Amino acid sequence: MELMARNNWTDDLSGPSIRVKRLEADIRQVLRNTDQTKLERKYREALAGLRQNMVDIRIYVNAYEFSEERPEQEQNAKTAKKWLAKARQNILKASEADVFGPADVAQLSAQIDQLIGDLK
Repeated sequence: MELMARNNWTDDLSGPSIRVKRLEADIRQVLRNTDQTKLERKYREALAGLRQNMVDIRIYVNAYEFSEERPEQEQNAKTAKKWLAKARQNILKASEADVFGPADVAQLSAQIDQLIGDLK
């Protein structure tokens, strides 16, 4: 199932934590329509990893936003970017089993890129 495009997703002025919530919601929307029991083990593991990646991303993005000092903020941004890269890898792996279609991968990748750009 292809995700519905959001109007001007990159034009809004939302903070990183709002963008994470939207990314998570878009991923959940696709996963709701997937019978994971029919997937090969490596794809189920990619989806389990993706779910955990999203938890870690949320934690570090929130820590980034609430950091009081710049070095702490930079460290949280670096860690969040690491988890965003792993989430992208898991999305690509799951797309091999057609969990995410090409349009889904493009949209989710764009959202991940925007988040990475927000974390300075």
